[in-house]
Amino acid sequence: MADRDEQVHDGATDGPQTPRGYGDEEPDPQRLRRIAAWRQARKLLSRSPVDRPLGEQLASLTAGAATVTDLDRPADIYGNGVVAELERRIAGLLGTEEAAFFPTGTMAQQVALRCWAGRTGNPTVALHPLAHPEVHERGALSAVTGLRTVHPTNEPRLPTADEIRDFAEPFGTLMLELPLRDAGFVLPTWEELEAVVAAARERDAVVHFDGARLWECADRFGRELPEIAGLADSVYVSFYKTLGGISGAALAGSASLIEEARTWRHRYGGQLFQQFPAALAALIGLDRELPKLPSYVAQAKVVAAALAEGFTEAGAGWFRVHPDPPHTHQFQVWLPYPADVLEEASLRQAEETGVALFRLWHPAAAGPPGVSFTEVTVSEAGLEWTAADVRAAAAEFLERVARQG
Repeated sequence: MADRDEQVHDGATDGPQTPRGYGDEEPDPQRLRRIAAWRQARKLLSRSPVDRPLGEQLASLTAGAATVTDLDRPADIYGNGVVAELERRIAGLLGTEEAAFFPTGTMAQQVALRCWAGRTGNPTVALHPLAHPEVHERGALSAVTGLRTVHPTNEPRLPTADEIRDFAEPFGTLMLELPLRDAGFVLPTWEELEAVVAAARERDAVVHFDGARLWECADRFGRELPEIAGLADSVYVSFYKTLGGISGAALAGSASLIEEARTWRHRYGGQLFQQFPAALAALIGLDRELPKLPSYVAQAKVVAAALAEGFTEAGAGWFRVHPDPPHTHQFQVWLPYPADVLEEASLRQAEETGVALFRLWHPAAAGPPGVSFTEVTVSEAGLEWTAADVRAAAAEFLERVARQG
């Protein structure tokens, strides 16, 4: 299954296979067509940084860097300078003792889970079968770290407290992905999350949050980031998925855990000589995007409701907007058509009208053939859409789908 971060951050790859047209020595013509359509579109729900040419991205980084640090300071070397500044910023935002910068979230989480296995004496990690390590890391937890995974639930949601409490097998670490992306960016309620964490503690397990998208969870939980992160023993956050950074992640937790994690980071090859572009982009994202996330979440609910209304008014028949309403600024849309038909309609709509309502479509992994879904992200570009705009674009999109059929 191709990684769907190509949609959220077009070109970001953390899936078990290379996304269509990404990572090739020669770009896939269809990928070039998509990029051209997204770049020229006058109206999108989310405009990814990688929609822009390389030169524009470099210019934007240079312009933004002066707003977050002194550009006359020495460059970072092996994690000092601006990288250390970013680590302190993350620890402060999450209310943890320390934080460590990692070049990838995959590395950060593998290191965290490895550290916890050593500290608990139990190499078993309880997590959801749709969690990132199970779907997007090519079996790295067992192949690289020797850990074993178990699944307290197969339902398309995070486990409940009873499922954790009554699970038949012992485990040393409970990993919770917040939100659970492959289930539709779904979150529990705050009370449910507290109960799940308490159930894990009753079993003497530690709790790790996969918080790649933790930044946008505050609205659903009605809590600030330190209180959310404070439920867990460790938390990982990403800098590119929501914040628009270049790459990179951070692992946050106690001082002793982060000291150990830095040792393993070096052993894993993550002690890079210089990382200032990624660190600067992360600091810029924290300043620019983090304050806007509540407005993105609120607008996503408007967009999701208007899509459902537009599909209904256009006589779509069966469709799903999931979850309803969205838990974050991202959600899924499901329609009973092949993915290539829906993608062609999406592209033609962008090319011919300048309105890019949807991006990539994917066939459902299970169930009857001919059902596909897309992921919708609402960010700054989407704030200008009215409900009427969304309804009209949805109707126009379905007309194009029908003409292809």
